[in-house]
Amino acid sequence: MAREQDLNIDRLHLTDMEIHICGSQQCGRSHSYGPAVRDYFLIHYIHRGKGIFKVDNSKFELNRGQGFVIWPHLISYYQADQDNPWQYSWIGFTGLKAEDYLKEAGISRENPYFRAQNPEKISNIFSEMNQTGNLKKSKEIKLLGLLYFFFAEIIEANKQKLNRDENLKEEYLKKAVNYIDRNYSRPDLKIADIASYLNLNRSYLWQLFDELLDLSPQQYLIEFRMEKAALLLENYNLKVKSAALSVGYEDPFSFSKIFKKVMGKSPSLYKNGQI
Repeated sequence: MAREQDLNIDRLHLTDMEIHICGSQQCGRSHSYGPAVRDYFLIHYIHRGKGIFKVDNSKFELNRGQGFVIWPHLISYYQADQDNPWQYSWIGFTGLKAEDYLKEAGISRENPYFRAQNPEKISNIFSEMNQTGNLKKSKEIKLLGLLYFFFAEIIEANKQKLNRDENLKEEYLKKAVNYIDRNYSRPDLKIADIASYLNLNRSYLWQLFDELLDLSPQQYLIEFRMEKAALLLENYNLKVKSAALSVGYEDPFSFSKIFKKVMGKSPSLYKNGQI
C-alpha cells in the first residue's frame, strides 16, 4: 500500500524560482505513475529501494541515492520495483533560473538523472522540505531556501566530477602522446593500437585529441613524425629515404608529399636549408 505525504503550497509568484508541489511517498510493489505530462520541473529523490523511469524513449533503472527530473511538457512514466519498491521525495518548480541550475548540476533533458555524492545529506534536505508542512508563516520561503541548498550540493558535486573528468582526460592524452613517442617509427602503427593500449573506444580517443589539442590523433601522429624527420634531416644529414624509414614511412614518395604539406617545403630542400 502506497503511503503519500503531499504539502499544500501557496505560490509566492517569484520569477527566478517558484515552488509548485512538494511531498514524499513510500510506494507499494510496482506502484506506477503515468504516462503523464507536467507543466513544471519535477525532481524525485530516492531515499531507498529502486524502480524505473521512462522518458523520450529512454529507460533508466535507478536506486537509493539517485534522482530523476521530469521536464515540463514531456511524457514520462515511472514505476517502483516489484521486490524492493522505492521511497522517494519530490519537489516541483518553475522559474527563469530553473533550467540554468539544472544545467549547472549536469542534469538535462538528455541526461535527466543524477547521483548524490552525499546521499544522507540530500535525504536530510528533502526530509526538511517535508517537515515544512508544520510551519504556519514561512513554509514556502523555507522550501525555496532548501531547494537552493539542494542545488548548491548537486552543483558542487558536479563541478568536482567535471574536474576529475578533466584530469582523467589529460592523463589519457599524456599516455597517448607517450605511446606515440615510443612507437612512431613503426610503419604499422595505427590509431586503433593507441586506443587499444589505453583501453579506450577509438571515437572517444578522437574526441579527446580534438577537445584538448584541436587535432585528430591521426593528424597529431603525422605532425609528430614530420617534426622528428625534420630534426633527422637537419642534424644527422640523413638521406630522405632513411629519414622516412626512421619515422615509420616505407615509401619515400608518400613521405615527401606529406612532409612538404606539413613543413612547407620538400625534405630535400629542408635538408639543404633552402626556402
